[in-house]
Amino acid sequence: MSTMPWGFLTNHARALLCIAHDPGVRLREIATALSITERAAFGIVTDLVKAEYVLKERHGRRNRYSVQLDRPLPEALLRQRTVGHLLDLLAHPEAAAQLSSQ
Repeated sequence: MSTMPWGFLTNHARALLCIAHDPGVRLREIATALSITERAAFGIVTDLVKAEYVLKERHGRRNRYSVQLDRPLPEALLRQRTVGHLLDLLAHPEAAAQLSSQ
């Protein structure tokens, strides 16, 4: 039995949740929430921006992000679902019953 903690969500999904929760979130805050370095958080956010799951806009000295809710999930088995579906499911567990009945 493994003693290492693990989870079902990748750091990319967890970073996306941080951004959805707070569009003005700083890389330092994402790194802290995910227990990773700021450099790793920067890489993850860059991946999400390049893949167009997140748009980044400069506001003064800070970045502001917006999650593209209509983008399909990258996993082949989940492509009929969107980023918005995933965020709804994770933010509102009661939505899981509705999604599974579709």
